[in-house]
Amino acid sequence: MATADTNKGRVTTQDIVQKLWNLCHVLRDDGVSYQDYVTELTFLLFLKMMEETGREDRLPEAYRWGRIANREGVDQLDHYKLALLELGKSSDRTIQAIFTDAQTKLRKPANLKTLTTAIDGLEWFSAREEGLGELYEGLLEKNAAEKKSGAGQYFTPRPLIDCIVRLMKPKAGEVIQDPAAGTGGFLVAADHAIKAQTDQLYSLTSAQSYFQRHNAFIGVELVPDTRRLALMNLMLHGIEGTVIQGDTLAGEGEGLEQADLILTNPPFGTKKGGGRPSRADFSVTAETSNKQLAFVEHIIRALKPGGRAAVVLPDNVLFEDNTGKRLRDWAMNLANLHTILRLPTGIFYAQGVKTNVLFLQRGQTDRGATTGVWVYDLRANMPAFGKTRPLRPEDFAAFEAAYGEDPNGGSPRQDEGPEGRFRYFSRADIAARNDNLDIAWLRDDSDAAEDDLSDPEDIAAAILGHLRAALAEVEAVDAELAGEEAVPAEVEA
Repeated sequence: MATADTNKGRVTTQDIVQKLWNLCHVLRDDGVSYQDYVTELTFLLFLKMMEETGREDRLPEAYRWGRIANREGVDQLDHYKLALLELGKSSDRTIQAIFTDAQTKLRKPANLKTLTTAIDGLEWFSAREEGLGELYEGLLEKNAAEKKSGAGQYFTPRPLIDCIVRLMKPKAGEVIQDPAAGTGGFLVAADHAIKAQTDQLYSLTSAQSYFQRHNAFIGVELVPDTRRLALMNLMLHGIEGTVIQGDTLAGEGEGLEQADLILTNPPFGTKKGGGRPSRADFSVTAETSNKQLAFVEHIIRALKPGGRAAVVLPDNVLFEDNTGKRLRDWAMNLANLHTILRLPTGIFYAQGVKTNVLFLQRGQTDRGATTGVWVYDLRANMPAFGKTRPLRPEDFAAFEAAYGEDPNGGSPRQDEGPEGRFRYFSRADIAARNDNLDIAWLRDDSDAAEDDLSDPEDIAAAILGHLRAALAEVEAVDAELAGEEAVPAEVEA
């Protein structure tokens, strides 16, 4: 997202995002909740952006921005409602997917007029100059940063996404998958990286360029409105990739094409009602309701031989017994789990639990892929992250330098010893720990850093995070006592 410009009078993408966000007052006055705010606004914003990008030929003339914005009163609101209904029947598959079951919760014609007038009055020249996709990303990021909107559950912090993409080095021609796509942040960032390498795809052949726009990116998203946002986000970045609405842990995930690269931050918690994955190909996690464990099995199975992945996971995946232990052993046999990044606390607004990034490469054979794991501790003695101290790109600089240029962890690395942040643990070391990968060695005084939080929402989020972590541990014990972990000892790839 663009940063503020020091040139007096210049309107930046950041300025426009703030103006758009201020329109939430209009929506609240019409009874629209924070949860629905972005979806409601982005129907209008998407139509306006189609006009600004010269792509309105994909929309029926009667339902283009000007034909909606220039109307007044009840006629405008009725025509807008009709537009949403008819666009959901479009012969353009992407447009149809975006507007399927779309409906407005606006009730007052005057409020719709206020919104269309305000959007028309934005400085679109500056937005076009910096990229309309960047404007849309900025709005999603702003919404995620508002804890009371509830949207943080779908948004991974941008500095973390960018760090992961820099390390994993997506390339043109690769199939890139996010099985928990959210609003599409990982896919958009990967596309940015590839376009930077290929002169915005102009250095590719026509066939290669078509593949990048239409077939390179695959996502799955369970929540319909979030999938809608993802489709809009990708389209405004020039990506026509597929985002399937469905459950990766059910049949939709089983039928996905194998990927060269998987980048994802799966949802935390257990499946509703204690349900199990309904995947015929699952042999390790078929009897657990722990979604994170099941997503790890999906990732290993969904990678091509030699394919690589980076996945954000909570601590329980690293230490949980029974299915968790079996899964880690199975995964380290089939893949080279070469690096674990222990993330700072407080960087996820919705979850508030301790998290990690696991970097791995699917092996070419079925046995003995992991010989050792490098662990980087970016959690101990770190600042109290929150609204007053957001996560920044420079927070990952030392880790990126230690990780090296090889996306598969093959660069020369240095064990920094007991006082350093980067350590190496052999497979024998891990086996001696009963395959527990929740490895910490630095004395951590960072819990006390929460005392320095000043924003009330940050303090509430920290308290909520501790409560959620405790609840997750209670649920794990309850599941174990219920005997849900009893599965056959033999598992197969």
